[in-house]
Amino acid sequence: MSTSLARGLKTRHLTMMGLGSAIGAGLFLGTGVGIAAAGPAVLLAYIIAGAITVLVMQMLAEMVAARPSSGTFSTYAEQAFGPWAGFTIGWLYWFMMIMIMAVEITGASAIIAAWFGVSPWIPALIAMAAFTAINFTAVKNYGEFEFWFALIKVVVIAAFLVLGALLWLGALPGTGFVGLTNVADVGFMPNGWGGVATALLAVAFAFGGIELVTIAAAESDDPEVAVHSAIRTIIWRISFFYIGSVLLIVLLLPFDQIGGASDASESPFTAVLRMANIPGAVGIMEAVIAVALLSACNTQIYGSSRFLHNLAVRGDAPAAFAATDARGVPVRSVVVSVLFGLAAVGLQYWNPPGLLAFLLNAVGGCLVVIWFAIAFSFLRIHPQLEADGDITEVRMWAPGVLPWATIALAGGIVALMLTNPDGRFQVLAVAVVVGVIALCGAAWTRTETFQSNHKQQGVRGDE
Repeated sequence: MSTSLARGLKTRHLTMMGLGSAIGAGLFLGTGVGIAAAGPAVLLAYIIAGAITVLVMQMLAEMVAARPSSGTFSTYAEQAFGPWAGFTIGWLYWFMMIMIMAVEITGASAIIAAWFGVSPWIPALIAMAAFTAINFTAVKNYGEFEFWFALIKVVVIAAFLVLGALLWLGALPGTGFVGLTNVADVGFMPNGWGGVATALLAVAFAFGGIELVTIAAAESDDPEVAVHSAIRTIIWRISFFYIGSVLLIVLLLPFDQIGGASDASESPFTAVLRMANIPGAVGIMEAVIAVALLSACNTQIYGSSRFLHNLAVRGDAPAAFAATDARGVPVRSVVVSVLFGLAAVGLQYWNPPGLLAFLLNAVGGCLVVIWFAIAFSFLRIHPQLEADGDITEVRMWAPGVLPWATIALAGGIVALMLTNPDGRFQVLAVAVVVGVIALCGAAWTRTETFQSNHKQQGVRGDE
């Protein structure tokens, strides 16, 4: 039975997959939440969250370049702390991707169903069937499809930045120079540092999804070169897109008109399009949000299937899911991920009291756990890479200082979460989910079946 993944992804594929995963409804619908909390000072929150992401991804890049694996931070957690850690982080991330996949396809299908006057399950089923077929193709074909799919979102945001800049300058017909009028009306920090702290919670997970690049790197022609180039490009492009969009919204819209959005009509992006007198602004944003959600859903299917495959290769999931076909595609893992994604969609429609809110709150904090896992794994693995001569030209900056700074910043976010009821519930949900998975991992990795497979495989996690 073959368990090897094919290598066919190019750097441009990795770059666009990372951008596609990170640019979703959170940007188009959630941006106003942070601005309403902090005012123009929301930029500080984005800079802090962006700094954490840059540091985490650079640590991950060093480890991926030296030891490529589609299990990435799960594999490195195992290498650093033992099989139970790899099991816990691996299944935690898989759970997170499945739940995010369900949220994305549910949101997209609701928009599309309204266009055609059909039940939401119809476009959801069609989209999932199409994405399953796409994920069944050779990885280079998947990468090409996702490249063009995600490019739509990138082009839209680039166009928004140009349009917003022209509006601010008063270069469009019927507009005048806006300047800093809206900022001066409320001040840079209208709600003080408390507002910035609240905004930080709203934007902390905005950069989530970039880590998908390191999963896909194992299927690239040259992981060391590809992951370094892709991560560097994605980080700065995402930062530019997010901070640029937020800056223009803050400059163009009065503070009292900005808030959270439950649909496209309330999005601050739609408000800017209306300022430019663009007809059908709501419809345009609905289409953009639908594409954003569908593209992100597609990448979640890819990422979750590769993670499940890697877990199976390492003995942390049934061996059947480690199988790949003649093209190097883990077909069984794709099917399982899609089926669980559909089950999670059904869970949202069923919506049992308290359960769905609990699971979604757990998803919201999973990324912080992943950040901690990457940082602590790096602190263990970096000295090994140096001692064994495995370290490449892709290196973490100030490896004795910045990882600890990352841990401190992530810890600060957890402390902020504990200061309000919603945040405390989120921390509780994450703690319960992580605790249950960790207990399962501790039990499974002590079984005779696991120990036997572990001895046969020798160095595990490398593909």
